[in-house]
Amino acid sequence: MKIIVPMAGRGSRLRPHTLTVPKPLVPIAGKPIVERLVEDITRVCGQTVDEIAFVIGDFGKEVESELVNIAEGLGAKGSIYHQHEALGTAHAILCAKDSLSGPVVVAFADTLFRADFKLDSSKDSIIWVQQVKDPSAYGVVKMDDNSVITHFIEKPTEFVSDLAIIGIYFFKDGANLRNELQYLIDHNITDKGEYQITEALENMKLKGLKFYPGKVDEWLDCGNPKAAIHANKRVLDFSENKHERSGLKLDNATIIEPCYIGANVQLSNCTIGPYVSLGDGTVVSDSLLKNTIVQNNTTLKNADLEDSMIGNNVTYKGGSKQVSIGDYSTIG
Repeated sequence: MKIIVPMAGRGSRLRPHTLTVPKPLVPIAGKPIVERLVEDITRVCGQTVDEIAFVIGDFGKEVESELVNIAEGLGAKGSIYHQHEALGTAHAILCAKDSLSGPVVVAFADTLFRADFKLDSSKDSIIWVQQVKDPSAYGVVKMDDNSVITHFIEKPTEFVSDLAIIGIYFFKDGANLRNELQYLIDHNITDKGEYQITEALENMKLKGLKFYPGKVDEWLDCGNPKAAIHANKRVLDFSENKHERSGLKLDNATIIEPCYIGANVQLSNCTIGPYVSLGDGTVVSDSLLKNTIVQNNTTLKNADLEDSMIGNNVTYKGGSKQVSIGDYSTIG
C-alpha cells in the first residue's frame, strides 16, 4: 500500500500561520496535521504501508527531511515530489506518477478524520464522503440504491447532493488513476481552469470501475484558523496521548483538561484550559487561556484569550481578545 499526500498549496486561508510554515505542518494538539493524517490512514487501511509520497511546493530541505522522517516513523519509505504550479487536484496527484501503482490511498493534507473501520481493499475504489450543509464548495457524489457512486460533480452551482468528497480516496490499482490523470493533462481537459480529479473518476467509472462511499465518524477541516482551533478541540477530546509535559514547570498554575502541553513549558499564575495546546518552550504568566493553540517558544503575559491561535516565537503582553497572530510577532 502507498499513500500519496498532495500538499503543495499555499495555505492562504490559514494565514498568517502559513507565512513561515506550510499548512500541513501546522500543529494540531502538538502534532503536525499531515502527521496525524497519515497515522490515521495507516491505522485504518489494514495493509502494510510501504511508501508515503508527499507532493510539495518549494518548502526547503528542512521540511522535506521532516516529511521523510514522518514516513519512516511509520515504517514506510518517504518520497518527495514537487508541484511548481497550482493547476488543480488531478495535476497535483500526477506529480507523484512514479508512485501511482498498486493499492494507493490519496489524501489531501488539509483534513483530519475520525473513523472506526478497516478499509475493504477488494473494492475498485473507495471515496470518503461526509454530509455537509453547503455542498457548493466541494466535489460531491450521487449514489444508486446499492450504494454505488453514480456521479461525481465538482462544486455544483445547483443542488445535486450533500455528500461531499473529503479529500481521501482509495484505489485498488493506482495505475488506472495515473492513466486517467495523464489523459486529462494530455488532452487539456479542465474544469474552471484546473485539472480536477473528479473528471478522472468519472472516466474510470464509465470504463466499468465501481466506486463506493467511505463514511467517517467525523471530518475536521483545518483550512482556516477557526477550523484549526475546532479541530484542536476535537482531537483533544478523543486523543489518547496528549501528555508530553516533560520539563513542565508550574507556579500557582491550574490546567483544566483536556490540554496538550509540550516540553519545557513554564506556567505561572495562570489557568490553562480546557482545550488548549501549548508548544515546546512556551512561557505563560498571569494569564487565562481557553480553546486556544499556541505554538513553540512563545511568551504570553497578562493575556485573557479564547478561541485564539498564536504562532511560533511570539511575544504577546496584555489584553482580553480573540486573536490570530503569526510567527515572530511582538504585541504589547
